[in-house]
Amino acid sequence: MSEANPKIRFKQRVHEWAAKLDVQVVWLGVRPMKNKWASCSTEGHLNFNAELLDMDEKVWDYVIVHELLHFFVPNHGKLWKSLMRAYLGEYEKYETKLRSLPK
Repeated sequence: MSEANPKIRFKQRVHEWAAKLDVQVVWLGVRPMKNKWASCSTEGHLNFNAELLDMDEKVWDYVIVHELLHFFVPNHGKLWKSLMRAYLGEYEKYETKLRSLPK
């Protein structure tokens, strides 16, 4: 992967996952967020916390897939968990890593 600007690389990664998951991204933002790592709206708007840019790409994938799956599954129930596992395998280690950070 090129050593491009992390924000550009992150956005490319979001678009790659969106294509894999067949999600239409209408608007994509990376900005400071005080209380969460990401958010999405039913209109196809995605926001990601700028602090993610300093993290490992596996963490990126966890947060990106987590949000994109909410376009199909609005909660974190069994279906969401099974889809997370199907796409990312042992995703819980990244979830645990993020939860250990102050947010």
